[in-house]
Amino acid sequence: MLLDDKACYAALRAHDARFDGRFFIGVSSTGIYCRPVCRVKSPKETNCTFFVSAAAAEAAGYRPCLKCRPELAPGLAPIDAVSRLARSAVQLMEEDFLANGKISDIAAKLNITDRHLRRIFINEFGVSPVQYLLTQRLLLAKSLLTDTRLSVTDVAMYAGFGSIRRFNALFKERYRLTPGSLRKPAQATTDPHGGITLSLGYRPPYAWDKLIAFLASRAIPGVESVADGVYRRTVVLEKDSNYYHGWIAVTNRPEQNALAVTLASGLLPVLPQVLAKIRQLFDTSCNPLDIADKLASMNELLPNMVIPGIRLPGCFDPFEMSVRAILGQQITVKAARTLAMRFAAAFGRPVATPFAELTHLFPAPERILALAMPIENHLGPLGIIGARARSILALATALATGAITLTYRADPAAEMKKLLALPGFGPWTVEYIAMRALSWPDAFPHTDYGVKKALAMISPAEIAALSQKWSPWRSYATITLWNSLTNESDPERSCPEK
Repeated sequence: MLLDDKACYAALRAHDARFDGRFFIGVSSTGIYCRPVCRVKSPKETNCTFFVSAAAAEAAGYRPCLKCRPELAPGLAPIDAVSRLARSAVQLMEEDFLANGKISDIAAKLNITDRHLRRIFINEFGVSPVQYLLTQRLLLAKSLLTDTRLSVTDVAMYAGFGSIRRFNALFKERYRLTPGSLRKPAQATTDPHGGITLSLGYRPPYAWDKLIAFLASRAIPGVESVADGVYRRTVVLEKDSNYYHGWIAVTNRPEQNALAVTLASGLLPVLPQVLAKIRQLFDTSCNPLDIADKLASMNELLPNMVIPGIRLPGCFDPFEMSVRAILGQQITVKAARTLAMRFAAAFGRPVATPFAELTHLFPAPERILALAMPIENHLGPLGIIGARARSILALATALATGAITLTYRADPAAEMKKLLALPGFGPWTVEYIAMRALSWPDAFPHTDYGVKKALAMISPAEIAALSQKWSPWRSYATITLWNSLTNESDPERSCPEK
């Protein structure tokens, strides 16, 4: 990405939040690099060097600002095919920081060579994959040191460092500080339920109320809950053949342009995975002004239809969300929620949490495959018809065997084609899964009940043609159309899948 120094400096002088995370500023007079939103006195233009990533700034010898905290800057959403490969590599790194792997493992998962991975990293971020990974580990450690009361040894371990000596040396080399010098116990957040709280930055505006309402109406009782503006859920994640379970709670801090993420201490060994999934669920890498500009023509359909800061709800567990989509075929959101609750209660593992409403972990695909066949004998008594039961079994098989990959780093076109080949998966289900499990911004279920109702004056074929005006943000257009149905309590419903 090419940076215009004049434009970057103007954004810096204005402390314009629209540019937060899109570039960083290295100040030669201090040796520090900042975010464009940093509130310290603006440096002279001649002292500024602009970088496309925090890793590039650190590679040039700058250390992070302790005021604006670059580790809280929102990421960049993957949109075009050119940058998507590099972003996919970054997302793989974010999931576990390669605590027990190598850069070559990332390249292999992306079906590219090590050399090509290094080349795209240099082009996209200005640094090598190793340099980028090291910066991400250090920034996570810095956040843990500043915002929690974890010991320095625990911080080093949870941030992906195998050696406390190496961690201390790198911290001093990069930041000219000792890890302990960042400890501010009075500022660390104490959770009454024994969790730790961190911040995840986002780029404003952020239509939190709309997003949390969407999640609330679809929350699976026992697994998820939304109350008083707080989203909570149970969590189970695997790492090195060990399973870690607990709970998370997420709420908005609009004054900081950040989400407050609290998680059970038992999830700390998989902290990078948890944070990566929360970023996807709450779409923190979105650039809302780009989307609003592209969707502005929707206001011709209904005045003020486009809501500033609209987000695309992702998912925490792709299998869970996909089962919920299957159960939602041809029925209401409320009815699908009831079926999903029965499914989780029947096959999910009970888990103890501090919250009475969170009682079960959602079952993994392997749990469904372990049931004696035919599958209808188990799902039928829950009210799930045979066709839906067979669809769930087919999906569980595909995910467990690796035939289908439902993550935000997968190739949407390839995975959508595979989904269409499964029994009972039609266009609506596939587009909906692409929106939420793959976080694909250009999905558009044009046969959806709510979409057709919002655009009642035209045919489905005309709706599909009209949607091209909103590409590559048609997933956000779908959410906007659902939100426009202010008097509809149940806008989302599929057409019959064949």
